[in-house]
Amino acid sequence: MIHPVILSGGSGTRLWPLSRAALPKQLLPLVSEHSMLQDTVLRLEGMPGVETPMVVCNNEHRFLVAEQLQEIGVERPALLLEPVGRNTAPAVAIAALALAEHETDGAMLVLPADHLITDVPAFHAAVLRAAEAAEQGYLVTFGIRPDAPETGYGYIRRGDALAGLDGAYKVGAFVEKPDRATAETYLQSGDYFWNSGMFVFKAARYLEELGRLRPDILAAARAAWISRKIDLDFCRLDAGALETCPSESVDYAVMEKTAAAVVIPVDIGWSDVGSWSSLWQTAEGRDDNGNIVRGDVLLEAVGNSYVRAESRMVAAIGVEDMIIVETADAVMVAPKSHAQQVKKIVERLQDGARGEHLCHTRVFRPWGWYEQRDIGERFQVKRIMLKPGAKISLQSHQHRSEHWVVVSGTARVTRGEDVITLHENQSTYIPAGMVHRLENATAESLHIVEIQSGSYLGEDDIVRLEDVYKRD
Repeated sequence: MIHPVILSGGSGTRLWPLSRAALPKQLLPLVSEHSMLQDTVLRLEGMPGVETPMVVCNNEHRFLVAEQLQEIGVERPALLLEPVGRNTAPAVAIAALALAEHETDGAMLVLPADHLITDVPAFHAAVLRAAEAAEQGYLVTFGIRPDAPETGYGYIRRGDALAGLDGAYKVGAFVEKPDRATAETYLQSGDYFWNSGMFVFKAARYLEELGRLRPDILAAARAAWISRKIDLDFCRLDAGALETCPSESVDYAVMEKTAAAVVIPVDIGWSDVGSWSSLWQTAEGRDDNGNIVRGDVLLEAVGNSYVRAESRMVAAIGVEDMIIVETADAVMVAPKSHAQQVKKIVERLQDGARGEHLCHTRVFRPWGWYEQRDIGERFQVKRIMLKPGAKISLQSHQHRSEHWVVVSGTARVTRGEDVITLHENQSTYIPAGMVHRLENATAESLHIVEIQSGSYLGEDDIVRLEDVYKRD
């Protein structure tokens, strides 16, 4: 059996302003109608012996991940919640510990949630070949055959061919991101491959090597697993144990040090979609001038550019090799050659205590979403959507009052001791300090406009008395 373990903990800062901390790139539909996480799961279909995937994700993303998996028909996936990120070596170790409790024979297939693979049959064939090597006790990674002297990827140099397994090689060396001249020599030699960050190995074998090479990481991972708590359909890992764990990748912790590392070179149409320029390279639907266009866009004398409009019309004239991305609260413009520097903008937003790197104007919650429409001195206006059957927590606010107007649907409203029903174009008022709840008991979405007023309007001015989603 093959047990997929999907790592969904990245933040995708180089794809800002579309990718944010609260909605990172793996949860966005960047290359198809599905999110990248959904595409990662869907491409497993048709592979022999594949079990239901296990997903390791950030605690804050748990409801979005669960909903996206449900949308594509994944029944009761194992969802492991990281209260703090500690890179891939501990995350994979915890997944291996989880599998070891129930399954000793199968191979783990470790996949990042935010990669693009266009040749799915070739991917399946490579995984099955890797599983054969894993059966022999090897730790397998995939090397992507380079088609350009890429300086943004690490490389793997292949060593001697693996006896008895065609197309597999001992790992000669892992190489850091090279400069342009060095990358040219790698491309010409034919012995170097891009490091894909995908792995196949037995759970017990990975734990054995991790324990030998980095016993401190294994000890912290084991403590986080042993002290786990079950919350709804989620498995919460212990925060205290993970906070003490060193942050290390699988490559650094194990693959670069073990004698059991094997690389299988593949040509599977792979990209890590790590920047806007790489998204331009891999996206389909290029126009006659080499442009990739998404949303309401008008171009005049524009070539080889990526232009994306999320909330309004974007017009561009007379530019070449550009990235232009618009969202409701930010516009980013850069030459494709500077696409890697988007991360520096995110760092400046963080240092400046701004919020545009954290979330969009539309913020998703397990019950639906809210969207900020206006804000000023002592007031804020939001649009709120509740999914069918959803309800917010029973709560109160110390510093603000709220006015609710139903735009469409039917609302069940708790106001203190009273429960009332509001229909389209009806409204109610919630004074500061009053216990209240908004609920959608129908089969249709509920949309309301909320007007907040008061001395403090922050999201932390919520006292939750009861919450079906078990949030703090």
